[in-house]
Amino acid sequence: IGDYILSGGEIPALAVIDAIARLIPGVLDEEATRSESFSPSTALEPPQYTRPEEFRGMKVPKILLSGNHPEIAKWREREALKKTKKLRPDLLPPKPRRSKMRSPAAKKTT
Repeated sequence: IGDYILSGGEIPALAVIDAIARLIPGVLDEEATRSESFSPSTALEPPQYTRPEEFRGMKVPKILLSGNHPEIAKWREREALKKTKKLRPDLLPPKPRRSKMRSPAAKKTT
């Protein structure tokens, strides 16, 4: 749930109780809430926006105002990945390493 130090075990115990209770049928109102709470993503959340559309010179991205939900989901995914790369790259899975060995098909035949 984050990187921080606590003075006691009460708060972490409450977090564990909450996480387990959410798995019990009927504890949450909707199944969707449960799936959102336990998303498999390791990325940070994307930026969040509200009204007004412009505040102190900062504007809400047009895609979020478009109503195109599939495109909005793609935008959020991209932004979450960018934010994670910038702030917490340790959360991202390691990139596969390229093998220095050449495959037999890549070798030249003379």
